[in-house]
Formats: sequence, C-alpha cells, structure tokens
Amino acid sequence: EKGYETGEHAPGLKLGGCGAYKAAHHIIKTHAKVWHSYNTTWRREQRGMVGISLTSGWGEPVDPHSQTDRDAAERYIQFHLGWFANPIYRGDYPEVMKNYVGKKSAQQGLGTSRLPTFSVQEKTYIKGTSDFLGIGHFTTHYVLQKNFPFLQVSSYHTDRDLAELVDPNWPAPGPKWLYSVPWGFRRLLNFIKTQYGNPLIYVTENGLSETVQCTQLCDEGRIQYLKGYINEILKALNDGVNVKGYTAWSLLDKFEWNKGFSERFGLYHIDFNNKNKPRYPKASVDYYKKIISANGFPNPREVMS
Repeated sequence: EKGYETGEHAPGLKLGGCGAYKAAHHIIKTHAKVWHSYNTTWRREQRGMVGISLTSGWGEPVDPHSQTDRDAAERYIQFHLGWFANPIYRGDYPEVMKNYVGKKSAQQGLGTSRLPTFSVQEKTYIKGTSDFLGIGHFTTHYVLQKNFPFLQVSSYHTDRDLAELVDPNWPAPGPKWLYSVPWGFRRLLNFIKTQYGNPLIYVTENGLSETVQCTQLCDEGRIQYLKGYINEILKALNDGVNVKGYTAWSLLDKFEWNKGFSERFGLYHIDFNNKNKPRYPKASVDYYKKIISANGFPNPREVMS
C-alpha cells in the first residue's frame, strides 16, 4: 500500500485505488509458486518448511456493544491480515473485502472490481501454501464505522469505511504510531487460531523503537513493552494458540524504511556516525537475556493470567 498507492516507500508509485491490490495479488500467487516449487523439488530431501510472514495490528471496536463498530473492527483485520492470509488458508480474499471494494468500484462506474480475482485453479493452487504463519505485530487501534463518499479518490483506506483511534492513556514511548497495547496481541493470536485453523505460528517481529536516544542507553520503555507483549503470548499459549517461537524486533538498530536511521528498534545501539559502526548493548539486552535463558519469565510471579 505504501509502495504502490501512497508512494511513501519504494518503488514510490502512486497508482490510485488499484496498485496495492495488484501488487498483493502478484505477491500471493508468487508465494504459492515458491511453496509448490519447494514442496515438489526439495521437501523430501531437506524436510524444511516454507511459510509467509505477515504484519498486522489489532483492531478493537470502540463500542463492543455496537454491531457497526464490531463490523468495522472485523473489516480492519480482514483488510489487513486477511488480505494475504485468507487466500492462503481459506482459498480466496475475505468476503467483506470483495464486497466493499466491489461496491466502491461499482459506485465509481467501473465495470469490474479494483480488487483482482483468482481463478478456480488459482484458488486451489494457493490454498494451503504455508507450513507456518509468521506474524509481525506492534500495536493496536480502536476502530469505528466511518463512511467515505464515493466521490473521493479511491484508495485502500477509503475502501474500508472505518476510522482508527487510540487511547491517549496508552503508553507511546517511541514513535507516534507505536502505542504499547499488549492485550491486543493475545486477541490477534486468538483470532488467527479461530480463523485459520490454529496454524503453527512464529512471531517474526515484535518490538519498540525510540526516536530520542538516551545517552546512557536506558530503554526502560522497550523493557516494559517486551514484558507486556511476551506475557500476552504466554496467555495465548494457555488459550491453545500454536505459537512455536518468538523473535524480538530487532537485534540491532538498522535502516527503517523511509525513516532511515532515525527510528531505532535495536536491542543494541549502533553509532552510525563512526565508520566502524560500533555496537553498544542497551539496558533491554540484559533483560531479554534473562527471558531467553528461562524460556519465559524467570520469576513466575511476573506472569499474569
């Protein structure tokens, strides 16, 4: 969406309300081709696994008693995670996605939906092409219904007819977009369990960046973030969610999309101004080492049910 619709990320294309959908369509079909290639050529010999890693926030209805808010929150997830996961695990794009993009396309006077369609053969070819699901997750939003008039320029965001809000009381120790809302992760993981048949899950990205660098490398916000989110994964495990592994994002400060080196996700600080790029452990390194050594929290009292 940011590469093919808004142009914020490479390749920087602004292709209206169809570019992101076309790019995603190619990604899904290409992913399936790679999976089948491995499955037929290498699996018997190597006994490896091929999966896909998808990043998704969690959407919580502003009013859980409002059907329109609950529907909007469902759309948020289906347009985000379901966009890619549904074809792979269930054989096609989410129904709500097909309905909304199709309706908006018709209102624009288009003969066909801006969301591409899979042939019957493609649906069969794509379904089941993931031995595990990688999940990247960082934050949560409250979601409510918001109607966008069809006269506006079409886009992925206006197709969804929803608005995203945040609670001002949520901690935001890093960039403006990344609020620490650990309970949203447990709900996302349980949604995956229910929607996609409890697949094998590896958490491939989860962490916090800081934009203001503490000279003492004191990243207390990251420590609290890791504690809260890993705790929610443990709760999800108790719920029966099939989480097999966890990866903190990330080991080192690195180049972060259009933010360059200004947002630092690393457990280790890197001095980019030094030609040797020396690395220094932040306070979270020692904390995370203890979690790893105990395969969880070393003190059982830290785990909240």
